[in-house]
Amino acid sequence: MTTAFTVIRAGIHATVQDGGRAGYRALGVPVCGALDRTALHLVNALVGNAQDAATIEMLYSGMTIEVTGGGAARIAVACTDAVIERSGEPSTLLAWHSAVLRSGERLRISAPRHTAAAYLAVEGGYAITPVLGSTATYVQGNLGGHCGRPLRAGDVLNLVQQDNLARPERRYATPPQLAQPTMLRIMPGPQLDHFTEAALDRLVSAPYRIAPASSRSGLRLEGPVIEHAAGHDLLSEGVATGSVQVPGSGQPVILIADHPTVGGYPKIATLISADWPAAGRLRIGASFRFALCEDSAAAAARRAQREWTANQVATIETIAA
Repeated sequence: MTTAFTVIRAGIHATVQDGGRAGYRALGVPVCGALDRTALHLVNALVGNAQDAATIEMLYSGMTIEVTGGGAARIAVACTDAVIERSGEPSTLLAWHSAVLRSGERLRISAPRHTAAAYLAVEGGYAITPVLGSTATYVQGNLGGHCGRPLRAGDVLNLVQQDNLARPERRYATPPQLAQPTMLRIMPGPQLDHFTEAALDRLVSAPYRIAPASSRSGLRLEGPVIEHAAGHDLLSEGVATGSVQVPGSGQPVILIADHPTVGGYPKIATLISADWPAAGRLRIGASFRFALCEDSAAAAARRAQREWTANQVATIETIAA
């Protein structure tokens, strides 16, 4: 038999996500992938996977899985703790620690408290056939992942590696702190001239709150109204991840992982790429502020983010038996 994870409880919105599906936006296919790429990279490093390997992303709630098929699996969970149920004796698995689960054992993952999503990685990865070069789930297009949809109770995810017991367990010496941000950095957008002269200053003047209508496609915001000077409709054009669109309501929308490839609203700003993972951590109801950023500072922030991630990976240590 093939070692697999059987989903016992799926939670609110659990999907298979990897580093994303690049190169197909011209065909109308979004990049998708993990909302928090930093968490994705760090949890994969803990189990020895490539940094963009597929994980299970759990939005706002955890899930319960059982190892089936007779083998064993080494796993790690990012951003939240979990409980391993072994022969009726539960034990706590801390976030950012690896552990081996044997056939018949269950992993009950709690809901993330300080971020929007938690991630479950398994050594060797999930045996899922890539679609257009990626296993990322695009729910609106019924594409990728497991049947192109969120996971459900009863789903079975086969694993690539059938026995993962050869080495000691590992952990981060200091658990990475990936909490929700209080500030996101932006640069002026391509349609700044479609807004009043005061609009950009107003965007950074006060906090915004993540609205309930937010999704993996866009973070809808509640806060200062941004006024258009030349109407709020454009001919549809290509849009980039991190674009801050402003529809007729005057309430901005930050485009994130599953965003459409074209859009017809003016874009007042663009979120710098170093802050995309941080934006993916924002939960409904969270508040933050925008801050303007120069080109050179944006490039420096991207380099600093990569260096920080590499330095974190370098702190992985073996857990004494």
